[in-house]
Amino acid sequence: MSDILLIGSCEPFSGKSALVLGIAKRLIKDNKKVRIGKPLATCIELTNLPSMSYEGLIDDDVKFIGSTLNIEEANLISSVGLLDEISAEKRIANKDLLPGKDFDQIEKLVNDDFEGLNILEAAGSLYEGMIYGLSLPQLAKTLNAKVLIVNLWEDCKSVDALLDAKKQLGDHLSGVVLNAVVPKDVEKIKNEIIPSLSELNIEVFGVMPKSPLLRSVTVGELIRRLDAKVICCPEKDQLLVETLSIGAMGVNSAMEFFRRRRNMAVVTGADRTDIQLAALEASTQCLILTGLGEPLPQLIHRAEELEVPILKVELDTLASVEIIEQAFGHVRIHESIKASYAIQLVQEHVKLERIFEKIDFPCNFSDKC
Repeated sequence: MSDILLIGSCEPFSGKSALVLGIAKRLIKDNKKVRIGKPLATCIELTNLPSMSYEGLIDDDVKFIGSTLNIEEANLISSVGLLDEISAEKRIANKDLLPGKDFDQIEKLVNDDFEGLNILEAAGSLYEGMIYGLSLPQLAKTLNAKVLIVNLWEDCKSVDALLDAKKQLGDHLSGVVLNAVVPKDVEKIKNEIIPSLSELNIEVFGVMPKSPLLRSVTVGELIRRLDAKVICCPEKDQLLVETLSIGAMGVNSAMEFFRRRRNMAVVTGADRTDIQLAALEASTQCLILTGLGEPLPQLIHRAEELEVPILKVELDTLASVEIIEQAFGHVRIHESIKASYAIQLVQEHVKLERIFEKIDFPCNFSDKC
């Protein structure tokens, strides 16, 4: 069987695609062959399904990574199932919950004489995909593959998830990467946490700092989630929003507050023209207006001058804020600027050479990882 590296996580949106990007980029840079895929597709436009058999189904994350790194289409590994409500319900109804034909298909895709590394991204958590027989532990055991876990770090309680992963994966777990670490905690983790994890036989390959850019969401995604009406600048839907501000204070306080923020989405009442104008003069990526009323013509004119989209929603401010907050950190890396930054983060903060050594993949790189 060809060399396989499974990239998994203990919870969704932990940074798996970022790791795939960084690892694959490094291999390609040194003329190593690489294939990427997701056994269980989790990100797909349903209108693009090739057939109900999912034959030839390529996950959107895989397509984006392939396009970003100029990986040939032949080296994009097809998914054998789609994580969606309809197919899950069908499998439960048919009592088809054990590994079977799905694993046979995966093995056919990777069990050949390919002289490179197959990088497979698992589903969101250790248990996700069990209905299909395609959870991370099941894949690791059946494919006899090494696993790299990327884990979001909040505090020392985050070690619980790593201990559980070690218990479930056993010797298949090669090590972990800690992600989204608050910069001020990086040195403490390196000096105190990593040595303790090492004694528990959990090797840490890297500590990646928290990134507002990678947690950001496009204006277009906010439009979709809020079901918003776009009043102006619809062509600016790819602007990235990193922070959220609520314009509910006096205009003087608002101006001072806005100056300290960057790349904001500002949520405010449709009747607060003073706040809206103040926000336009700050680092605002979009205005989101709630409540009754429509924006004044002078506001729209100024927004068009500054190329700041104005969105109008039927929701109240609180509901809008909740939806936006849920979006941060829960969107996929499908923008080139995010991809470039993700690759940089991985290359700067993850010991790639040690990963390849641990999984016994030959990599006599011309320079250090």
